Amino acid sequence: MESGSTAASEEARSLRECELYVQKHNIQALLKDSIVQLCTARPERPMAFLREYFERLEKEEAKQIQNLQKAGTRTDSREDEISPPPPNPVVKGRRRRGAISAEVYTEEDAASYVRKVIPKDYKTMAALAKAIEKNVLFSHLDDNERSDIFDAMFSVSFIAGETVIQQGDEGDNFYVIDQGETDVYVNNEWATSVGEGGSFGELALIYGTPRAATVKAKTNVKLWGIDRDSYRRILMGSTLRKRKMYEEFLSKVSILESLDKWERLTVADALEPVQFEDGQKIVVQGEPGDEFFIILE
Repeated sequence: MESGSTAASEEARSLRECELYVQKHNIQALLKDSIVQLCTARPERPMAFLREYFERLEKEEAKQIQNLQKAGTRTDSREDEISPPPPNPVVKGRRRRGAISAEVYTEEDAASYVRKVIPKDYKTMAALAKAIEKNVLFSHLDDNERSDIFDAMFSVSFIAGETVIQQGDEGDNFYVIDQGETDVYVNNEWATSVGEGGSFGELALIYGTPRAATVKAKTNVKLWGIDRDSYRRILMGSTLRKRKMYEEFLSKVSILESLDKWERLTVADALEPVQFEDGQKIVVQGEPGDEFFIILE
């Protein structure tokens, strides 16, 4: 029993050290900014784009350190006044963003959500499904969640030349293009065009960040949109239902019996549904295993 307590204490200490490290070096803000840049540029080779992005940050940080060192050698008597380089250097040409905090949704918020149903025909539902099938914010949803999201999406139209979203404005909606084409501008410079089946505004659903680009209607366009509040309440309600179901399963797994309630909830949130056809292999003896399965049905 004592060894188990010692192991748990050591694990907690290690986790706390990791949290302090992430806070000290501002890792979350760094990663959030990189995702914003990635979603704005949407490069064909995201790994190469991110590598170049972090290389620019590293060069900027090295330059700042070098400048501080030069200043230190010139004014040794004022050494104590020199502050260390910021952990998250700002790349030249980018406007510094203000602090961003996502709203906290509670069980009461999820329970009070009134399901919205805006009628759509089968063709529209199929088009929406195809448009978001590879989008990171929707790819993990199950059929019920996806159906609720589609039901809540509203229609909006713009004539050619109209601004759909403005760079710097607060983001509140995500859009899928049903008809027409749009132009995307970053810092008033044309970046790309997005046509039917395309989408934009994903970051508004999770962070409520200022818009990273301006989008204008190149032709008359019809869009389907969903607001951040609906998206997050739908997912919150679904998450709570899954938590309750998964926690009941996890509490019966012997190797997880040492976990407390919050640790089980963390594991429950990490679970993702996966389906297998009759006769399909799930695991193969002798192969390395890195996944844990619970049979739901």
